[in-house]
Amino acid sequence: MAANNRRMSGKKGAQVGSGGQRRKALEGKGPTPPAEMRKGHKKNRIAGAKAKQAVRRPTPRGRGGKSTSELVVGRNPVVEALRGGVPASTLYVQQFIDNDERVREALQLAAERGGINLMEAPRPELDRMTNGLNHQGLVLQVPPYEYAHPEDLANAAYDDGEDPLIVALDGVTDPRNLGAVVRSVSAFGGHGVVVPERRAAGMTAGAWKTSAGTAARTPVARATNLTRALEAYKKAGIVVVGLAADGEAELGDLRALQGPVVIVVGSEGKGLSRLVGETCDHRVRIPMPGGAESLNAGVAAGIVLYEAARRRG
Repeated sequence: MAANNRRMSGKKGAQVGSGGQRRKALEGKGPTPPAEMRKGHKKNRIAGAKAKQAVRRPTPRGRGGKSTSELVVGRNPVVEALRGGVPASTLYVQQFIDNDERVREALQLAAERGGINLMEAPRPELDRMTNGLNHQGLVLQVPPYEYAHPEDLANAAYDDGEDPLIVALDGVTDPRNLGAVVRSVSAFGGHGVVVPERRAAGMTAGAWKTSAGTAARTPVARATNLTRALEAYKKAGIVVVGLAADGEAELGDLRALQGPVVIVVGSEGKGLSRLVGETCDHRVRIPMPGGAESLNAGVAAGIVLYEAARRRG
């Protein structure tokens, strides 16, 4: 009898007074995460190896060179970057992260786009990657941007049987202005944008987002020395036009826009640098009856590009 009692005492049964707590174990835990995020899965190991190689691999330099990789940090910025078509190589997700709406959207956008590695990482690793920034468990790695060479822009235009229409930026340091210029160049049939290598905005995630996806089809070239790049354009028969508040001619009087032209836009406030201004064939002002002292680079470039497109059309 005692042996029988021992056997019965080993049986499992519902605990008295459990209040149905065991039902929680039966509740769903959401959709199964992608294979790349499941620890121990083959695809997770492959994705991890690729991500480490991408971080450690030295950046090769082409004709126009490449920028360094960039990290977009935080749930809202990551989601906005993915929505805006910003190129991405890896999405890092913190282990045991609260699976809120933004996290789910980030994972869905990354999966739909394809080609983005999904990596699960502990919080200390994300803290190290972001130098302690408030990443909120999401970090998006943007690959280096591959710049064209300034002469590539003109050559591509001539190959298409068109006169080059190029915008060069002198001292513009806000990536959003660069993105706006790229968008205007694309909208009005331009052939690309030239930026200096130093002390200038580059094609960051912010510039990509402001370009509204047009950066994927409008090349940006980087010049080691902007003055020399403009002189090379002049030798190739391309007219260089600088925008300046004190320009000698008004935009409406400029006939050069109908042919091969490079439009040089300076920074808001400082305008064109001295050497760049001296290199320009023409210095042109945009008439502003409202009395504004200056326009930002994106607006100024858009006005001139519209005028050029109107005349060419």
